Amino acid sequence: MGTAYSGFEQRTQGKLWRDLGPVVAAALSDPTTVEVMLNPDGKLWQERLGKPMRCIGTMAPHWAEAIIKTLASHLDQALSSEQPLLEGELPPSGARFAGQLPPVVSAPTFSIRVPAVRALHLSDYVTQGSLSPAQAAALEDAVALRQNILVVGGTGSGKTTFVNALIATIVQAAPEDRLVIIEDTREIQCAAENVVQYRATAAVGMTELLRTTLRMRPDRILVGEVRGPEALDLLMAWNTGHAGGTATVHANDAASGLVRLEMLVSMHRNAPRNPAALIGEAVDLVVHIARCPGGRKVREIRRVLGGGRGTYETCVL
Repeated sequence: MGTAYSGFEQRTQGKLWRDLGPVVAAALSDPTTVEVMLNPDGKLWQERLGKPMRCIGTMAPHWAEAIIKTLASHLDQALSSEQPLLEGELPPSGARFAGQLPPVVSAPTFSIRVPAVRALHLSDYVTQGSLSPAQAAALEDAVALRQNILVVGGTGSGKTTFVNALIATIVQAAPEDRLVIIEDTREIQCAAENVVQYRATAAVGMTELLRTTLRMRPDRILVGEVRGPEALDLLMAWNTGHAGGTATVHANDAASGLVRLEMLVSMHRNAPRNPAALIGEAVDLVVHIARCPGGRKVREIRRVLGGGRGTYETCVL
């Protein structure tokens, strides 16, 4: 049975990549590719590191629909007019795939987010002009002091790639630490010798994994992106002996990132009456990264000042 299943998987993957076609396959093989997107008008777009998006070709609607349905079959997910959305990993690369079919779009549409081939270091950001030497030094000190760092930014701003750079700094500064990583799509890269990586599923969410993590003797807890009530579990973990972690939140600036974190904490069934106090105690630094015309850039780093007065203040580093 195992051999037959393996053969079926290989045939499905082969069909999927044939359906993607040479243009998309070539873009996904390019080590500088960040994302490949198909719009409802049939135009294919590619984003490469530090470059503006460019149109690289076209794809017929029936071809795009075949890709989405083949991947749905591989992921054992049903698609219909009532459920026209698909999210999952593109085998065998692990790229994040999001596809939609009518009626929510006029024609099949998808986006493929490509995992970084090489993890950048903070020094790479400095060399690129995306991070100042003073900012890099402040982040290195924060890692060494086991401070908790929240990375915020908009869609496609490079939050996860920047977290990978912070993790590389953690591994260099504290190679003996046991790291536990939680994410819903495999994007975080970690070269630590002592590491456990969890991936949330539809059946086992981020909150359950955070609670499980506490039984796995972590030194540092790292979360790919906080999107829901698991924010409270993460802050509680950071605040009770598991300092020195990182997480990302979708927001347009540092201040908005903290406001969004408050909102996510308030979604928890055991939410505290004053989440600001908990945030002030648990979060040490907020890094805002944004996509700019010349590439990704760290726009601001704010230090969070305590929560002893039932709230928190911030100052720019």
